[in-house]
Amino acid sequence: MKISARNVLKGKIVEVTKGATTSHVRIDVGGTIVTASITNEAVEDLGLVKGMSASAVIKSSDVMIAVD
Repeated sequence: MKISARNVLKGKIVEVTKGATTSHVRIDVGGTIVTASITNEAVEDLGLVKGMSASAVIKSSDVMIAVD
């Protein structure tokens, strides 16, 4: 599969929490946790479960960073 996103973070799913319509999928990427909000349908279609390898794909034309 080819994608145009520039930021692909490979890791392992550590938690999947389903809500009414949206799930939060937490991925451990080298000790840093990245959380994705995706539909429950997408979780089912992809078969996402704790312990499996997954990649967080970040696609955005603008990323803002704030510092204290």
